[in-house]
Amino acid sequence: MFSPSPMLLKLLYTRGSLHNLPDHGGVAFSLKNRLDTVHLTRIDSVRVDGRTLGPESITLDLGDGNVRPATELAENGGLNFPVGQSLTVRLHTEPLPEGMHPVHLQFQAEPFGALNVEVEDAIVHEDSRVRIPRQDQDDYSEAAIQARQRFAEQFSGQQFEHLGKYSFDPHMLQGNCEHFTGVAQIPIGLAGPLRVNGEHAQGDFLIPMATTEGTLVASYNRGMQVLNLCGGVKCTVIGDAMQRAPVFVFDDARGARDFAKWIEQEIGPIRTEAECTSRVAKLQYIDTYLANKFAYLRFNYSTGDAAGQNMVGRATFAACSWILENYKGAPIRHFYLESNFATDKKASQINVMRTRGKRVVAEAVIKRDILQQRMRVTPEQLAYHGQVSNVGAFLSGANNNGAHSANGITAMFIATGQDVANVSESSAGVIYSEVTAEKDLYLSITIPSLIVATHGGGTGLATQNECLRMLNCVGRGTVNKFAEIVAGVVLAGELSLASAISSSDWVSSHEQYGRNR
Repeated sequence: MFSPSPMLLKLLYTRGSLHNLPDHGGVAFSLKNRLDTVHLTRIDSVRVDGRTLGPESITLDLGDGNVRPATELAENGGLNFPVGQSLTVRLHTEPLPEGMHPVHLQFQAEPFGALNVEVEDAIVHEDSRVRIPRQDQDDYSEAAIQARQRFAEQFSGQQFEHLGKYSFDPHMLQGNCEHFTGVAQIPIGLAGPLRVNGEHAQGDFLIPMATTEGTLVASYNRGMQVLNLCGGVKCTVIGDAMQRAPVFVFDDARGARDFAKWIEQEIGPIRTEAECTSRVAKLQYIDTYLANKFAYLRFNYSTGDAAGQNMVGRATFAACSWILENYKGAPIRHFYLESNFATDKKASQINVMRTRGKRVVAEAVIKRDILQQRMRVTPEQLAYHGQVSNVGAFLSGANNNGAHSANGITAMFIATGQDVANVSESSAGVIYSEVTAEKDLYLSITIPSLIVATHGGGTGLATQNECLRMLNCVGRGTVNKFAEIVAGVVLAGELSLASAISSSDWVSSHEQYGRNR
């Protein structure tokens, strides 16, 4: 449990929700608990435009027909208000004119006591926008889905034969997809098996790859065969951190500097506040970066088998609420939970240097004779090609000096229910190769920000969970295993494509396998 500051309490109010009820039924606005689970014990008053209304003039609509007078809260012991729940506050008063209106809500909640929310919101003219059909009671029912399918056909003037065909209960999509209408059927090909010599992944793994790109599965399969002939791929998780990066704004640079020193001293209670929101999230450390009058804090967590972006957002929110309440130095003028410094779903140099998600290395020694027989290149050719490619990557400012790690990562992400947008960070890679004393080829790749999960998100969905089960990566403690497998797949793809380019097989292979005219 954390202490909500006045700055954060404003987040309870849903902006843009203020509206007049039909037939002169009063005025209403919405609240959503974005902070922490509480027990509402009393609504004291709501003041709009200087007009104060007591609980006898207030009704709470909790949805599903559950409407209660505010006076019942104190009489009946209150009600639970969990995180994520919304309610509508109805005011029995005259309608408001269009324009901005100050809204002040006073209420009491355990364990905090008396709380205040002060915001401004606007009454706007209702528009006539086309709206996608939805049902408040059950938006994943067949009736709701079919209504959207008919709407899509009517709106576009097209008939859809395949979009609405799926083999699972749509209700399992709650929390994964809104306005569910159908599915995108993406082909899944199998590559491998790939022999992985990891600390968590050990053995041969059949690799599901979801893609529409011809030659991709064949290319990765070729690289896996070569790695297997050379004993497999050695994979190691060397780092693990998921971030949320708030920013605090001061009047000047000294205020930001002194605040950063205080944060370093108070890491103990900050960690306690952050970790009280989750049984899994563990705050490892906080990096502080100062610029102008801003203090950027990069909170770094371990998140178990989940990717953890939402988990660390909630934990950091709790920690920052405590910070806002307890810092007694220079006034904090503004606070934002995310400053764009965690670089969520964006490639960045800080992730390459400091890790986001799992930092994994995959490496192998490819025997000279096998490389020449199977790939028609020598270790010297590939090592030299790598040097030339390094210059090209440097000149272009790319986040990867390899060939195409995003291909294998994306195909595995789609197949196994990962957040595919995380490919933007996960595609970063550092390739290194050298000719060994035995004239073989040593090849390795470091993936500094591989964001993967075996729990939560889309990993529990029907097809995606089956693909994870194919890899035996379902259950507690399997995320590092999955990360090692992904890294091994990436190295196989790097070996295959680099060899194809060096041996001039690249174009001919695409002509043979990858054209669909």
